[in-house]
Amino acid sequence: MRLTFLGAAGTVTGSKYLVEDEHGRVLIDCGLFQGYKQLRLRNWDQFPVPIEDLDAIVLTHAHLDHSGYLPVLVREGYRGPVYATPATCELARILLLDSGRLQEEEADYANRRGYSKHHPAKPLYTEADAESALKLFHPIELHHPQDIIPGMRMLLRSAGHILGAATVELEVGGVKLLCSGDLGRLQDPVMPAPEAIDQADYLLVESTYGDRKQPPESVESQLADVINRTAMRQGITLVPAFAVGRAQLLMYYLYRLKAQKLIPDLPIFLNSPMATDATSLYHRFRSEHRLTAAECEGTCTVAHIVRSVEESRELDDLRKPAVIIAASGMATGGRVLYHLKTLAPNPRNTLLFSGFQAGGTRGSLIVNGAGTVRMHGQEVPIRAEVVQMENLSAHADADEIMQWLRGFKIPPKHTYVVHGEPMAADVLRRRISVELGWSVSVPEHRDEVELKKA
Repeated sequence: MRLTFLGAAGTVTGSKYLVEDEHGRVLIDCGLFQGYKQLRLRNWDQFPVPIEDLDAIVLTHAHLDHSGYLPVLVREGYRGPVYATPATCELARILLLDSGRLQEEEADYANRRGYSKHHPAKPLYTEADAESALKLFHPIELHHPQDIIPGMRMLLRSAGHILGAATVELEVGGVKLLCSGDLGRLQDPVMPAPEAIDQADYLLVESTYGDRKQPPESVESQLADVINRTAMRQGITLVPAFAVGRAQLLMYYLYRLKAQKLIPDLPIFLNSPMATDATSLYHRFRSEHRLTAAECEGTCTVAHIVRSVEESRELDDLRKPAVIIAASGMATGGRVLYHLKTLAPNPRNTLLFSGFQAGGTRGSLIVNGAGTVRMHGQEVPIRAEVVQMENLSAHADADEIMQWLRGFKIPPKHTYVVHGEPMAADVLRRRISVELGWSVSVPEHRDEVELKKA
Protein backbone atom coordinates (compact mmCIF):
# COMPACT_ATOMS: atom_id res chain seq x y z
CA MET A 1 0.00 0.00 0.00
CA ARG A 2 1.29 3.47 -0.90
CA LEU A 3 0.38 6.67 0.97
CA THR A 4 0.89 10.13 -0.56
CA PHE A 5 0.52 13.35 1.42
CA LEU A 6 -1.31 15.75 -0.90
CA GLY A 7 -2.26 18.25 1.81
CA ALA A 8 -2.09 19.07 5.52
CA ALA A 9 1.60 18.12 5.55
CA GLY A 10 3.70 20.99 6.86
CA THR A 11 0.53 23.05 7.19
CA VAL A 12 -2.82 22.92 8.97
CA THR A 13 -5.04 23.12 5.86
CA GLY A 14 -5.80 21.25 2.64
CA SER A 15 -6.22 17.79 4.18
CA LYS A 16 -5.78 15.13 1.45
CA TYR A 17 -4.19 11.68 1.78
CA LEU A 18 -4.06 9.33 -1.20
CA VAL A 19 -4.04 5.59 -0.47
CA GLU A 20 -3.16 3.26 -3.36
CA ASP A 21 -2.67 -0.43 -3.94
CA GLU A 22 -3.44 -2.96 -6.65
CA HIS A 23 -7.15 -2.72 -5.80
CA GLY A 24 -7.49 0.99 -6.50
CA ARG A 25 -7.08 4.53 -5.22
CA VAL A 26 -8.90 6.12 -2.29
CA LEU A 27 -8.59 9.70 -1.07
CA ILE A 28 -9.00 10.40 2.66
CA ASP A 29 -10.32 13.96 2.94
CA CYS A 30 -10.52 16.49 0.14
CA GLY A 31 -9.84 19.83 1.77
CA LEU A 32 -9.19 23.39 0.65
CA PHE A 33 -5.87 25.07 1.29
CA GLN A 34 -6.37 28.27 3.28
CA GLY A 35 -4.16 30.96 4.79
CA TYR A 36 -0.91 31.99 3.09
CA LYS A 37 -1.19 32.87 -0.60
CA GLN A 38 1.32 30.23 -1.64
CA LEU A 39 -0.93 27.64 0.00
CA ARG A 40 -4.15 29.01 -1.49
CA LEU A 41 -2.60 28.87 -4.95
CA ARG A 42 -2.38 25.08 -4.60
CA ASN A 43 -6.17 24.99 -4.91
CA TRP A 44 -5.74 26.05 -8.54
CA ASP A 45 -3.09 23.45 -9.39
CA GLN A 46 -3.92 20.43 -11.49
CA PHE A 47 -4.71 17.45 -9.27
CA PRO A 48 -1.56 15.27 -9.19
CA VAL A 49 -3.39 12.02 -10.04
CA PRO A 50 -5.71 11.43 -13.01
CA ILE A 51 -9.10 12.12 -11.50
CA GLU A 52 -10.71 9.27 -13.40
CA ASP A 53 -8.34 6.89 -11.56
CA LEU A 54 -9.80 7.82 -8.15
CA ASP A 55 -12.17 5.09 -6.95
CA ALA A 56 -13.54 6.59 -3.72
CA ILE A 57 -13.26 9.52 -1.32
CA VAL A 58 -13.75 9.31 2.45
CA LEU A 59 -14.28 12.40 4.61
CA THR A 60 -13.33 12.61 8.27
CA HIS A 61 -15.68 15.58 8.75
CA ALA A 62 -17.32 18.52 7.01
CA HIS A 63 -15.04 21.49 7.71
CA LEU A 64 -13.83 23.06 4.45
CA ASP A 65 -10.17 22.31 5.10
CA HIS A 66 -11.26 18.66 4.90
CA SER A 67 -14.11 18.77 2.36
CA GLY A 68 -13.95 22.06 0.46
CA TYR A 69 -12.02 20.86 -2.61
CA LEU A 70 -14.65 18.25 -3.55
CA PRO A 71 -16.56 20.50 -5.99
CA VAL A 72 -13.35 21.07 -7.96
CA LEU A 73 -12.70 17.34 -8.35
CA VAL A 74 -16.29 16.69 -9.38
CA ARG A 75 -16.26 19.54 -11.90
CA GLU A 76 -13.07 18.07 -13.35
CA GLY A 77 -14.62 14.64 -13.77
CA TYR A 78 -14.73 12.67 -10.51
CA ARG A 79 -17.85 10.48 -10.42
CA GLY A 80 -17.11 7.98 -7.64
CA PRO A 81 -18.68 7.77 -4.19
CA VAL A 82 -17.96 10.14 -1.31
CA TYR A 83 -18.31 8.32 2.02
CA ALA A 84 -18.98 10.12 5.31
CA THR A 85 -21.13 9.84 8.42
CA PRO A 86 -24.78 10.96 8.10
CA ALA A 87 -24.14 14.14 10.11
CA THR A 88 -21.11 14.97 7.97
CA CYS A 89 -23.21 14.53 4.82
CA GLU A 90 -25.78 17.00 6.19
CA LEU A 91 -23.18 19.53 7.29
CA ALA A 92 -21.24 19.23 4.03
CA ARG A 93 -24.40 20.21 2.15
CA ILE A 94 -24.57 23.41 4.19
CA LEU A 95 -20.86 24.22 3.99
CA LEU A 96 -20.17 23.37 0.35
CA LEU A 97 -23.20 25.18 -1.05
CA ASP A 98 -22.35 28.24 1.03
CA SER A 99 -18.71 28.06 -0.03
CA GLY A 100 -19.61 27.96 -3.72
CA ARG A 101 -22.12 30.79 -3.31
CA LEU A 102 -19.62 32.88 -1.38
CA GLN A 103 -16.89 32.41 -3.97
CA GLU A 104 -19.26 33.52 -6.72
CA GLU A 105 -20.28 36.59 -4.72
CA GLU A 106 -16.68 37.54 -3.91
CA ALA A 107 -15.60 37.16 -7.55
CA ASP A 108 -18.55 39.30 -8.64
CA TYR A 109 -17.76 41.93 -5.97
CA ALA A 110 -14.10 42.02 -6.99
CA ASN A 111 -15.05 42.49 -10.63
CA ARG A 112 -17.51 45.28 -9.83
CA ARG A 113 -15.01 47.07 -7.58
CA GLY A 114 -12.02 46.32 -9.81
CA TYR A 115 -9.61 45.31 -7.03
CA SER A 116 -8.68 41.84 -8.26
CA LYS A 117 -5.38 41.25 -10.06
CA HIS A 118 -7.21 38.76 -12.28
CA HIS A 119 -9.41 40.02 -15.09
CA PRO A 120 -11.99 38.81 -14.67
CA ALA A 121 -11.83 37.32 -11.17
CA LYS A 122 -13.26 33.80 -11.15
CA PRO A 123 -14.53 31.61 -8.32
CA LEU A 124 -12.60 28.42 -7.62
CA TYR A 125 -15.97 26.71 -7.95
CA THR A 126 -19.62 27.63 -8.02
CA GLU A 127 -22.72 26.73 -6.05
CA ALA A 128 -23.75 24.50 -8.98
CA ASP A 129 -20.39 22.67 -8.73
CA ALA A 130 -21.06 22.07 -5.03
CA GLU A 131 -24.55 20.78 -5.80
CA SER A 132 -23.06 18.27 -8.25
CA ALA A 133 -20.56 17.08 -5.63
CA LEU A 134 -23.30 16.52 -3.06
CA LYS A 135 -25.05 14.02 -5.34
CA LEU A 136 -22.11 11.64 -4.82
CA PHE A 137 -22.38 11.44 -1.02
CA HIS A 138 -23.06 8.07 0.61
CA PRO A 139 -23.80 8.17 4.38
CA ILE A 140 -22.05 5.48 6.45
CA GLU A 141 -22.86 4.96 10.12
CA LEU A 142 -20.17 4.76 12.79
CA HIS A 143 -18.98 1.24 13.67
CA HIS A 144 -20.36 -0.30 10.47
CA PRO A 145 -17.45 -1.80 8.47
CA GLN A 146 -17.87 -1.12 4.76
CA ASP A 147 -16.06 -2.43 1.69
CA ILE A 148 -15.51 0.76 -0.28
CA ILE A 149 -13.57 -0.85 -3.15
CA PRO A 150 -12.74 -4.53 -3.67
CA GLY A 151 -10.12 -5.54 -1.12
CA MET A 152 -10.35 -2.34 0.97
CA ARG A 153 -12.54 -2.07 4.07
CA MET A 154 -13.37 1.13 5.95
CA LEU A 155 -14.42 1.65 9.55
CA LEU A 156 -15.48 4.99 11.05
CA ARG A 157 -15.34 5.82 14.77
CA SER A 158 -16.27 9.00 16.61
CA ALA A 159 -13.56 11.68 16.80
CA GLY A 160 -15.52 14.25 18.81
CA HIS A 161 -14.63 17.71 17.42
CA ILE A 162 -17.92 18.50 15.59
CA LEU A 163 -21.10 16.66 14.66
CA GLY A 164 -20.27 13.69 12.47
CA ALA A 165 -16.50 13.90 12.87
CA ALA A 166 -14.84 10.49 12.59
CA THR A 167 -11.53 8.72 12.53
CA VAL A 168 -11.06 6.67 9.36
CA GLU A 169 -9.58 3.19 9.37
CA LEU A 170 -8.73 1.56 6.04
CA GLU A 171 -7.73 -2.10 6.01
CA VAL A 172 -6.04 -3.60 2.96
CA GLY A 173 -4.49 -7.05 2.91
CA GLY A 174 -4.33 -7.21 6.69
CA VAL A 175 -2.68 -3.75 7.00
CA LYS A 176 -4.61 -1.11 8.97
CA LEU A 177 -4.11 2.58 8.27
CA LEU A 178 -5.80 4.98 10.69
CA CYS A 179 -6.36 8.68 10.07
CA SER A 180 -7.33 10.67 13.17
CA GLY A 181 -9.00 13.51 11.29
CA ASP A 182 -9.47 16.36 13.76
CA LEU A 183 -9.63 15.11 17.35
CA GLY A 184 -12.03 16.76 19.78
CA ARG A 185 -11.37 17.76 23.36
CA LEU A 186 -11.66 15.28 26.20
CA GLN A 187 -13.93 17.50 28.30
CA ASP A 188 -15.77 19.47 25.63
CA PRO A 189 -19.18 20.55 27.00
CA VAL A 190 -20.95 19.84 23.71
CA MET A 191 -19.16 17.00 21.92
CA PRO A 192 -18.05 13.63 23.37
CA ALA A 193 -14.38 12.74 23.72
CA PRO A 194 -12.73 11.02 20.75
CA GLU A 195 -13.23 7.29 20.80
CA ALA A 196 -10.29 5.22 22.07
CA ILE A 197 -8.63 2.89 19.56
CA ASP A 198 -6.59 -0.19 20.42
CA GLN A 199 -4.41 -0.73 17.40
CA ALA A 200 -3.41 0.35 13.90
CA ASP A 201 -0.37 -0.55 11.82
CA TYR A 202 0.10 3.01 10.58
CA LEU A 203 -1.30 6.22 12.01
CA LEU A 204 -1.87 9.77 10.75
CA VAL A 205 -2.40 12.05 13.75
CA GLU A 206 -3.36 15.72 13.64
CA SER A 207 -1.21 18.31 15.41
CA THR A 208 -3.13 21.61 15.25
CA TYR A 209 -2.39 22.20 18.94
CA GLY A 210 0.60 19.87 19.06
CA ASP A 211 2.87 22.43 20.72
CA ARG A 212 0.53 23.92 23.32
CA LYS A 213 -2.02 23.32 26.02
CA GLN A 214 -5.44 24.90 26.11
CA PRO A 215 -5.45 27.81 28.60
CA PRO A 216 -6.71 26.77 32.04
CA GLU A 217 -8.93 29.84 32.52
CA SER A 218 -12.68 29.31 32.74
CA VAL A 219 -14.27 29.92 29.35
CA GLU A 220 -17.41 31.34 30.95
CA SER A 221 -15.59 33.83 33.17
CA GLN A 222 -13.28 34.96 30.37
CA LEU A 223 -16.13 35.33 27.89
CA ALA A 224 -18.24 37.20 30.43
CA ASP A 225 -15.35 39.55 31.21
CA VAL A 226 -14.86 40.42 27.52
CA ILE A 227 -18.56 41.05 26.89
CA ASN A 228 -19.07 43.02 30.12
CA ARG A 229 -16.15 45.39 29.65
CA THR A 230 -17.13 45.97 26.00
CA ALA A 231 -20.71 46.70 27.03
CA MET A 232 -19.46 49.13 29.73
CA ARG A 233 -17.92 51.27 27.00
CA GLN A 234 -21.09 50.90 24.88
CA GLY A 235 -19.30 48.75 22.35
CA ILE A 236 -20.12 45.68 20.27
CA THR A 237 -18.37 42.33 20.62
CA LEU A 238 -17.79 40.84 17.17
CA VAL A 239 -16.95 37.14 17.14
CA PRO A 240 -15.65 35.63 13.90
CA ALA A 241 -16.61 31.97 14.31
CA PHE A 242 -16.70 28.80 12.27
CA ALA A 243 -20.30 28.15 11.33
CA VAL A 244 -20.08 24.49 12.28
CA GLY A 245 -18.96 23.68 15.81
CA ARG A 246 -17.56 26.97 17.09
CA ALA A 247 -20.73 29.02 16.63
CA GLN A 248 -22.78 26.43 18.49
CA LEU A 249 -20.25 26.18 21.33
CA LEU A 250 -20.30 29.97 21.70
CA MET A 251 -24.08 30.01 21.82
CA TYR A 252 -24.03 27.31 24.49
CA TYR A 253 -21.80 29.46 26.70
CA LEU A 254 -23.81 32.62 25.97
CA TYR A 255 -27.01 30.76 26.89
CA ARG A 256 -25.45 29.74 30.22
CA LEU A 257 -24.09 33.24 30.92
CA LYS A 258 -27.48 34.83 30.28
CA ALA A 259 -29.28 32.20 32.37
CA GLN A 260 -26.91 32.91 35.27
CA LYS A 261 -27.21 36.70 34.69
CA LEU A 262 -23.42 36.96 34.36
CA ILE A 263 -23.74 39.20 31.30
CA PRO A 264 -26.31 41.93 30.56
CA ASP A 265 -29.48 41.04 28.70
CA LEU A 266 -28.02 42.45 25.50
CA PRO A 267 -29.00 41.27 22.01
CA ILE A 268 -27.03 38.41 20.48
CA PHE A 269 -27.04 37.97 16.71
CA LEU A 270 -26.05 34.90 14.72
CA ASN A 271 -25.26 36.30 11.30
CA SER A 272 -24.40 33.22 9.27
CA PRO A 273 -26.96 31.37 7.18
CA MET A 274 -24.97 28.15 7.30
CA ALA A 275 -24.44 28.42 11.08
CA THR A 276 -28.19 28.77 11.42
CA ASP A 277 -28.79 25.64 9.38
CA ALA A 278 -26.03 23.75 11.20
CA THR A 279 -27.49 24.66 14.59
CA SER A 280 -30.81 23.04 13.68
CA LEU A 281 -28.97 19.74 13.15
CA TYR A 282 -28.12 19.60 16.86
CA HIS A 283 -31.77 18.73 17.46
CA ARG A 284 -31.74 16.06 14.77
CA PHE A 285 -28.51 14.42 15.92
CA ARG A 286 -29.17 14.58 19.66
CA SER A 287 -27.43 11.23 20.29
CA GLU A 288 -24.12 12.59 18.94
CA HIS A 289 -23.57 15.37 21.48
CA ARG A 290 -23.74 15.93 25.23
CA LEU A 291 -26.43 18.60 25.44
CA THR A 292 -29.67 17.85 27.24
CA ALA A 293 -32.95 18.68 25.51
CA ALA A 294 -33.20 21.91 27.56
CA GLU A 295 -29.58 22.89 26.84
CA CYS A 296 -30.04 22.16 23.16
CA GLU A 297 -33.15 24.34 23.03
CA GLY A 298 -31.45 27.16 24.97
CA THR A 299 -28.35 27.01 22.78
CA CYS A 300 -30.39 27.09 19.59
CA THR A 301 -32.58 30.03 20.67
CA VAL A 302 -30.22 32.35 22.59
CA ALA A 303 -29.31 34.30 19.45
CA HIS A 304 -31.46 36.25 17.02
CA ILE A 305 -31.03 34.66 13.61
CA VAL A 306 -30.01 37.10 10.88
CA ARG A 307 -31.36 35.70 7.63
CA SER A 308 -31.30 38.39 4.97
CA VAL A 309 -28.50 40.50 3.54
CA GLU A 310 -30.54 43.61 4.37
CA GLU A 311 -30.80 42.60 8.03
CA SER A 312 -27.06 41.90 8.06
CA ARG A 313 -26.36 45.40 6.80
CA GLU A 314 -28.62 46.87 9.46
CA LEU A 315 -26.35 45.41 12.15
CA ASP A 316 -23.65 47.83 11.07
CA ASP A 317 -25.92 50.67 12.19
CA LEU A 318 -26.16 49.35 15.78
CA ARG A 319 -25.25 51.94 18.38
CA LYS A 320 -25.78 49.91 21.55
CA PRO A 321 -23.98 46.97 23.20
CA ALA A 322 -24.50 43.65 21.43
CA VAL A 323 -22.75 40.43 20.46
CA ILE A 324 -22.49 39.50 16.78
CA ILE A 325 -21.34 36.01 15.78
CA ALA A 326 -20.51 35.71 12.09
CA ALA A 327 -18.54 33.40 9.82
CA SER A 328 -15.80 32.84 8.92
CA GLY A 329 -13.74 31.96 12.00
CA MET A 330 -10.43 33.18 10.59
CA ALA A 331 -11.99 36.17 8.79
CA THR A 332 -11.14 34.71 5.40
CA GLY A 333 -14.53 35.55 3.89
CA GLY A 334 -18.24 35.76 4.55
CA ARG A 335 -20.44 38.31 6.29
CA VAL A 336 -17.94 38.89 9.10
CA LEU A 337 -15.76 40.94 6.73
CA TYR A 338 -18.45 43.58 6.32
CA HIS A 339 -18.82 43.83 10.11
CA LEU A 340 -15.06 44.05 10.53
CA LYS A 341 -14.89 46.97 8.12
CA THR A 342 -17.46 48.83 10.22
CA LEU A 343 -16.51 47.76 13.77
CA ALA A 344 -12.71 47.28 13.72
CA PRO A 345 -11.85 51.02 13.46
CA ASN A 346 -13.81 51.88 16.65
CA PRO A 347 -11.92 51.39 19.97
CA ARG A 348 -15.20 50.90 21.84
CA ASN A 349 -15.67 47.54 20.14
CA THR A 350 -13.98 44.17 20.67
CA LEU A 351 -12.89 41.62 18.08
CA LEU A 352 -13.05 38.26 19.84
CA PHE A 353 -11.28 35.45 17.99
CA SER A 354 -12.48 32.12 19.28
CA GLY A 355 -9.68 29.67 18.56
CA PHE A 356 -6.72 28.85 16.35
CA GLN A 357 -5.89 31.28 13.53
CA ALA A 358 -3.93 29.70 10.68
CA GLY A 359 -0.90 31.63 9.43
CA GLY A 360 -1.66 34.00 6.57
CA THR A 361 -5.34 34.49 7.45
CA ARG A 362 -6.78 37.88 8.38
CA GLY A 363 -7.52 36.48 11.81
CA SER A 364 -3.86 35.63 12.32
CA LEU A 365 -2.78 39.09 11.20
CA ILE A 366 -5.21 40.80 13.56
CA VAL A 367 -4.40 38.74 16.67
CA ASN A 368 -0.69 39.29 15.98
CA GLY A 369 -1.10 43.05 16.13
CA ALA A 370 -1.58 44.25 12.56
CA GLY A 371 -2.47 47.94 12.49
CA THR A 372 -4.48 47.55 9.30
CA VAL A 373 -5.88 44.60 7.39
CA ARG A 374 -6.85 44.55 3.73
CA MET A 375 -10.49 43.73 2.99
CA HIS A 376 -12.28 44.10 -0.34
CA GLY A 377 -9.39 46.08 -1.80
CA GLN A 378 -9.00 48.59 1.02
CA GLU A 379 -6.92 48.85 4.19
CA VAL A 380 -9.09 48.80 7.30
CA PRO A 381 -7.57 50.16 10.56
CA ILE A 382 -7.73 47.88 13.59
CA ARG A 383 -8.45 50.09 16.62
CA ALA A 384 -10.92 47.83 18.42
CA GLU A 385 -9.74 45.71 21.34
CA VAL A 386 -8.50 42.33 20.09
CA VAL A 387 -8.95 39.21 22.22
CA GLN A 388 -8.06 35.64 21.35
CA MET A 389 -9.65 32.80 23.36
CA GLU A 390 -7.88 29.59 22.46
CA ASN A 391 -9.76 27.64 25.12
CA LEU A 392 -12.83 27.75 22.84
CA SER A 393 -11.13 25.55 20.27
CA ALA A 394 -12.74 22.23 19.32
CA HIS A 395 -9.28 20.67 18.81
CA ALA A 396 -7.59 18.46 21.35
CA ASP A 397 -4.52 20.15 22.80
CA ALA A 398 -1.09 18.53 23.01
CA ASP A 399 -1.74 16.74 26.30
CA GLU A 400 -5.12 15.49 25.09
CA ILE A 401 -3.61 14.17 21.86
CA MET A 402 -0.98 12.35 23.89
CA GLN A 403 -3.65 10.90 26.18
CA TRP A 404 -5.57 9.62 23.14
CA LEU A 405 -2.38 8.06 21.75
CA ARG A 406 -1.71 6.31 25.07
CA GLY A 407 -4.98 4.46 24.54
CA PHE A 408 -3.32 2.31 21.86
CA LYS A 409 -2.61 -1.13 23.32
CA ILE A 410 -0.25 -1.94 20.45
CA PRO A 411 1.90 0.91 19.08
CA PRO A 412 1.66 1.61 15.35
CA LYS A 413 4.60 0.53 13.23
CA HIS A 414 4.96 4.18 12.29
CA THR A 415 3.11 7.40 13.08
CA TYR A 416 2.92 10.40 10.74
CA VAL A 417 2.25 13.78 12.34
CA VAL A 418 0.06 15.86 10.01
CA HIS A 419 -2.36 18.79 9.97
CA GLY A 420 -0.26 21.24 11.95
CA GLU A 421 2.04 24.21 11.48
CA PRO A 422 5.72 23.15 11.33
CA MET A 423 6.48 24.01 14.97
CA ALA A 424 3.36 22.30 16.32
CA ALA A 425 3.96 19.17 14.26
CA ASP A 426 7.61 18.86 15.25
CA VAL A 427 6.97 19.41 18.97
CA LEU A 428 4.33 16.68 18.91
CA ARG A 429 6.66 14.41 16.94
CA ARG A 430 9.31 14.77 19.62
CA ARG A 431 6.82 14.08 22.44
CA ILE A 432 5.60 10.93 20.72
CA SER A 433 9.16 9.75 20.21
CA VAL A 434 10.42 10.55 23.72
CA GLU A 435 7.33 9.81 25.85
CA LEU A 436 5.92 6.84 23.95
CA GLY A 437 9.01 5.51 22.22
CA TRP A 438 7.16 5.20 18.91
CA SER A 439 8.58 5.42 15.42
CA VAL A 440 7.33 8.80 14.20
CA SER A 441 8.00 11.46 11.56
CA VAL A 442 6.58 14.63 10.05
CA PRO A 443 5.94 14.20 6.30
CA GLU A 444 6.32 16.98 3.76
CA HIS A 445 3.92 17.96 0.99
CA ARG A 446 3.81 15.34 -1.79
CA ASP A 447 5.88 12.80 0.19
CA GLU A 448 5.16 9.17 -0.73
CA VAL A 449 5.64 6.24 1.64
CA GLU A 450 5.14 2.49 1.36
CA LEU A 451 3.05 0.88 4.10
CA LYS A 452 4.20 -2.70 4.44
CA LYS A 453 2.59 -5.55 6.31
CA ALA A 454 5.76 -6.79 7.99
